[in-house]
Amino acid sequence: MTQEIATDIAIVGAGPVGLTLAMDLQSRGARVTLVETRHYAEPPNVKCNHVAARTMERFRRLGVAGKLRDAGLPADYPNDVAFATSVCGQELTRIPIPGRAERYTAQGGPDTWWPTPEPPHRINQLYLEPILLEHTATLPGVTLLNRMQALELVQDADGVTLSARHLDTGEPVRIRARYAVGCDGGSSMVRKGIGAKLEGTAVIQRVQSTYIRAPQLRAMLPGKPAWSWYAVNPRRCGTVFAIDGKSTWLVHNHLNPNEPEFDSVDRDWSIRQILGVDADFAYEVISKEDWVGRRLVATRFRDRRVFIAGDAAHLWVPYAGYGMNAGIADALNLSWLLGAQLQGWGDAAMLDAYEAERQPITEQVSRFAMDHAQKMIQARRAVPPDIEEDSAHGAQLRAEVGREAYALNVQQFCCAGLNFGYFYSGSPIVAADAEEPPAYSMGSFTPSTVPGCRAPHFWLADGRSLYDAFGQGYTLLRFDTGVDLTALQQAAAARGMPLAVLDLAGVQPPEGYRHALVLCREDQHVAWRSNAAPVDPQALVARLCGAAR
Repeated sequence: MTQEIATDIAIVGAGPVGLTLAMDLQSRGARVTLVETRHYAEPPNVKCNHVAARTMERFRRLGVAGKLRDAGLPADYPNDVAFATSVCGQELTRIPIPGRAERYTAQGGPDTWWPTPEPPHRINQLYLEPILLEHTATLPGVTLLNRMQALELVQDADGVTLSARHLDTGEPVRIRARYAVGCDGGSSMVRKGIGAKLEGTAVIQRVQSTYIRAPQLRAMLPGKPAWSWYAVNPRRCGTVFAIDGKSTWLVHNHLNPNEPEFDSVDRDWSIRQILGVDADFAYEVISKEDWVGRRLVATRFRDRRVFIAGDAAHLWVPYAGYGMNAGIADALNLSWLLGAQLQGWGDAAMLDAYEAERQPITEQVSRFAMDHAQKMIQARRAVPPDIEEDSAHGAQLRAEVGREAYALNVQQFCCAGLNFGYFYSGSPIVAADAEEPPAYSMGSFTPSTVPGCRAPHFWLADGRSLYDAFGQGYTLLRFDTGVDLTALQQAAAARGMPLAVLDLAGVQPPEGYRHALVLCREDQHVAWRSNAAPVDPQALVARLCGAAR
């Protein structure tokens, strides 16, 4: 007999993107069903070592930021990125990044000035995902279906029917949902089901990756530990991540263009060259995590009531930590829009904003990542053969390579632009004005309230973050209490659109705030601004709800 389940949103895939989407939808009153092939609490792959500031900001709202901040590397373990001839070799340069004990208080570093209530957090998915899973599993209205394989999606005018089967018993399950979202990775069944294809560059970089246990390595380090090492020597170039800060490490061996297969070069030899250890050094291979860096973006992110997010929608070299984090940004954008539908105040056309907003950003970020990957490949090819030489010449080479490595990589490990600079241009639910959003790069941005940009952060007089004061739906920042908002509030109430007013008279806001009124979405993007109340408040509300015609 087929088990029947009714829900608001069916999510295929319970990795970090699917779990975050479920948590956020539940906070909006949605009933959510997650379909996942793995056993409950089955460990994920060893990947995704970085949670971006924008992601942590939302985890703060969802009540899990503190738990995440307390997990991962030891509190006193440096989060620096070191560049060296090998992990145990001569250091070339170092990008200083505070460990979690000093993350909120450190000053003077390349990312300690960031305008955010939640700085980024270095934590591997091994520790991140169980916290998200445990939290999600406790939420009322969320159903987790583990060991369940999604087989087919069928849409009609009123909803989606998802057919699945239990992998252990073969029991068929039919899930009836109002909407469905594929967070099911690069081989996404949901993406194929809506007829979308991945297009772009299929292979940028092959990486022979090995998760190892080597408890004696930390004692062999010649200097201060680091979260990550970039090893460059004439024999091999690779990256090493500290996973638990004690005994487990992830070693990426970057394969050269003339090494087309993962076994083209001896794994053990390469690991030893990257670590800078001899044949007597003992380590245990826990797992092989080989991967291919790509730049692929789906041709569409939606078909009517079915959406895709995360790796199902885009794959690229995870420079700047923007693989998982871009997927979570997809999920949060979509959750806000779906929530408006389920709560009854969003027009059906409001959902058009998801693809209109996220697909162009995906293209931009993927090209940033690809361009950086190409520069890194060129740098690895240019390693001087005598960089390890114990001489004045060798020291000069190491200093030069160190300066170049710092300049190239500080922008990806302290990527303020990717966190705070991107904007939604051409969105159907953003009321654009005559000013263009400022350009941004991977590492830099200009704070702005141009509609579509992220509302610049500042702290309120009562000590709260600006974002802590945002309500669901829209929040209007009023810097001049003399502006009468009665007509706008009445128009919002007539539509059922949530509109909170935050009076900020006398507050000295940061750079970018130049208008008396700045209307912000819950996802922190500016939707409208003006020095006066809107001339046609009904028309503005209609646009904000996706009903502009």
